[in-house]
Order: sequence, then C-alpha cells, then structure tokens
Amino acid sequence: MTRAQTLVRNGFMSKNFLMFLLTGGFAAAVNWSSRILYNLWIPYSAAIAVAYITGMVTAFVLAKAFVFTESKQSTYRSALFFTLVNLVAVIQTWAVSVALAYYVFPAIGMNWHERDIAHLIGVIVPVFTSYIGHKRFSFGH
Repeated sequence: MTRAQTLVRNGFMSKNFLMFLLTGGFAAAVNWSSRILYNLWIPYSAAIAVAYITGMVTAFVLAKAFVFTESKQSTYRSALFFTLVNLVAVIQTWAVSVALAYYVFPAIGMNWHERDIAHLIGVIVPVFTSYIGHKRFSFGH
C-alpha cells in the first residue's frame, strides 16, 4: 500500500480531518496558552498536565459538535473513550515537552522561550494518533 493510500484509508485526506485539525488547533491553542497561565502558580510539568485537561474539554465539545457529527454513541461513552485516547496523547505531549525543555534544548544551547516552544511541539506531536483513536473509538459508529 502506498503512503497516499494509507493517508486516504485513515481519513487524513478528508473534510473530517480538516475540521479535526481546525477544532483541534483551537483546542491546542487553549491548551498551550492556559499552560502559560497555570505556570504562574504551579510548576511547569504539572501545568502541562492541567492545561492538557483544559484543552481536552475544549476539544471534546468541538469534536462532538463539528467533526464527528454522525456518531451514534452516547455522550458518556464518547467522553470515556475520548479520555482514554487523550491519556495516550497527554503522555506523548508531556514526554516530548519535558524532554525538549529539560534535555534537548539545554544540550544545544537554546534558551529563548525554550519551555514555550517545547510545549508547542509537544502539543502538535499526537495529532495523527489522536485522530485515529477518536475516529475509531471515541466517536465510531
């Protein structure tokens, strides 16, 4: 199977994926910006996790309303699987953010907004795995 066929099969070349990117992008902005606010009161690592929850609630509401509109699953079941898929994604986000901010960026001498940039990259990493998980489990029909 070619790479293009794999992308089509997984739905990455569809209106739903575009809407997922748009709504997810907004939720990611909520996630990223709320981390900056939370970081005023709690440590960076904890702020990442709390901000992720803020972004996740935003993402669920938007995904249910605008992306996976044909889902026949109950809100409870969708929310349960949405949370499970996002547990995997938050681990990816946290690991990438902390690894970049505490190890990679200092090793290469980067010290300009290193935590902000590390977290931004960490938020972007789970886009594809999250889409597949939400399509198949959270909002599958």
